[in-house]
Amino acid sequence: MRRGHFELFRPVCPICARSGRAAGALVLAAVAEERGDEVVAGILHCPDPACWREYPIIDGIPLIVPELQRLLNEQGAGLLLRDDLDPLIESLVGDALGPGSWLDTVRQIQSTYGWDAYADLDPEEPPPDGPVPGAARRCLDRLETLAPGGEARRILDLGCAAGRTTLTLAERHPDAAVLGIDLDLAVLRLARNAAAGQVSYPRRRIGVVFDRRRFPVAFAGAGRVDFWACDALALPFAAGTIDRVVALNLLDCVPEPQRLLAGLGQVLRPRGRLLLATPYDWSTRATPVGSWIGGHSQRADHRGAAEGFLRALLTEGAHPQSVPGLEILGEDAGWPWQTRLHDRSSVQYRTHLMAVGKRSSIT
Repeated sequence: MRRGHFELFRPVCPICARSGRAAGALVLAAVAEERGDEVVAGILHCPDPACWREYPIIDGIPLIVPELQRLLNEQGAGLLLRDDLDPLIESLVGDALGPGSWLDTVRQIQSTYGWDAYADLDPEEPPPDGPVPGAARRCLDRLETLAPGGEARRILDLGCAAGRTTLTLAERHPDAAVLGIDLDLAVLRLARNAAAGQVSYPRRRIGVVFDRRRFPVAFAGAGRVDFWACDALALPFAAGTIDRVVALNLLDCVPEPQRLLAGLGQVLRPRGRLLLATPYDWSTRATPVGSWIGGHSQRADHRGAAEGFLRALLTEGAHPQSVPGLEILGEDAGWPWQTRLHDRSSVQYRTHLMAVGKRSSIT
């Protein structure tokens, strides 16, 4: 955790914010290890005696989530997973645990996001005969053409995964501090290591066959990037403090999409911008059917269509649940996004892109 980002973004206690109490800024209570301006290991805590919750900083990643026990139970293996095993030993362990194991799940996620983020920089990557890496960055490129310009000092990259879009935002906005946010601790470690100059991820060939990829990288602006573990539905930031929020393919991955939109509208400052992408790839594993934005209830006014419903939610006054103060600046309803799964499999999406602005005053 960079001290500069901690001081600039001034995270608040997500438990206090969720309970409706006045949420004060978290305090850096203990530092166990520090390198330059980065706290590698330490503890943040809430200064309110009625709360007094603690949040750990592990391997430079602060875990600022209201459900800390749940996160560690679900993601602890990914946080503590080593990536320095000999490839033969790593392969044997993966074979022994087998498909569907926790390790297989972690490696598949790291492979998918690590490949799209960094395979273009891998000297051993063969010429593509299918998907081309960089789908997330191309999506970001298109979104920024829909709403060009605009000042940005504090930028959030929600659902940042392996962190390449976070690093790209820092390159394009030289006056901004950029914060990558995700709940997957394994890909956050991948992102943090890439920002430090070393990419390491397991590239899936097929089945449980993975090849460990390691190579050096360098990014302009990496010193203005940090990565935190936070819940997108319980962002630890005061209202009106964020200049720009990027949320690529996140809306259909949270339990309450409308609460996500309301929260993003709240943290945005007046004249701030939200760059949103979603393929509406709903799954009950992530989102209960009743919370889907479109994709069900064809008897409703929107007749099951997602696009018009989302437009209404992001346009003040267009729907009873519209987010106050927002207006659509531009959109692309069918942007192509292809995701590689392994050498013989990929997924093709038509992603809905929306650039949204927050008005200077809310009616």
